[in-house]
Amino acid sequence: MRQMTLGNSSVQVSAVSLGTMTFGNQTSAAEAHAQLDRALAAGITLFDTAELYPVNPVRRETVGLTETIIGDWLATRGGRDRVQIATKAAGPGDKVRAHGYDGATLRQTIDDSLRRLRCDHIDLYQLHWPVRGSYAFRQNWRYDPSTQNRAATLAHMQDVLEALDQAMRAGKIRAIGLSNESAWGAMRWIDTAEAMGAPRMVSIQNEYSLMYRAFDTDLAEVAVNEGLVLLAYSPLAAGLLTGKYRRGVVPPASRIAADRASGGPGDLGGRFTPRASLAVEAWHGLAAELGLDPIHMAIAFTRQRPFATIPILGATDLAQLDHLLAGLDLVLSDQALKSIDKLHRSHPLPF
Repeated sequence: MRQMTLGNSSVQVSAVSLGTMTFGNQTSAAEAHAQLDRALAAGITLFDTAELYPVNPVRRETVGLTETIIGDWLATRGGRDRVQIATKAAGPGDKVRAHGYDGATLRQTIDDSLRRLRCDHIDLYQLHWPVRGSYAFRQNWRYDPSTQNRAATLAHMQDVLEALDQAMRAGKIRAIGLSNESAWGAMRWIDTAEAMGAPRMVSIQNEYSLMYRAFDTDLAEVAVNEGLVLLAYSPLAAGLLTGKYRRGVVPPASRIAADRASGGPGDLGGRFTPRASLAVEAWHGLAAELGLDPIHMAIAFTRQRPFATIPILGATDLAQLDHLLAGLDLVLSDQALKSIDKLHRSHPLPF
């Protein structure tokens, strides 16, 4: 597996990451450990988690459980130096903390994550979503930044960067990153860090797939010029691109079924729409025309962008993970990439 360096840090990671947000809910601890074993055997060394996990649904009583499951795996398997652990501090919400995070909070949350992960350092510590608000999670349709206070935002960034700098100097974290961030926000984090002499953000974990390419313009420019690596989450559009929900079918063990069983809307966070279903049919049609597995095509696309990208693979069981791993050698031809861009114009942002 090819290795990549995160920004200007010394942290080297695999060019593909394993996501863990179902560990402890849809995926049992034993199945999670088996996935970690399988991914590591395939050369994947970057494992991404969050204090919030597991999801589907997020429950206050399970906050931190995924980190605990990973920590148990690390303790039983050994070889901490073989892998890189990335985790995230939750922003404002009703499941973890109403205020999200500030410097004082992060000093505690880092220690809490280290305790659950049963290790002495975190390779990449990320801010899950901005405290000031963001347009992630389908909030772009009603996004209103007019209530934001620039001075308060910059003061908050300084406070957070001071805490992260202290944690890095103490050896608790090796690098820092953003998540669900905008181009303006990313630049303010970078400029503030440079003015303070604090560590720079080296990555940004945002949604990115054939069906959601909001990153392609302003954020891509920031990433290239400022050395940010995109950790692309939902590269299969929350499972839509697998085709398992085609023609309205909802498999019993799927994310939609799990969400509906817990009283949720079962719409994949607003992604399961009529327009999205039409787009899925089109993408599967193109894959068939090109003679490609649609899942492998979707993952390969995220790895061949004009900016550094690490797709985060997510699976609820080993069979799904094995299918994902089987396509990691695929390199799309120039003609295939042109066909993808042409089809994208017909189905931009379908959710």
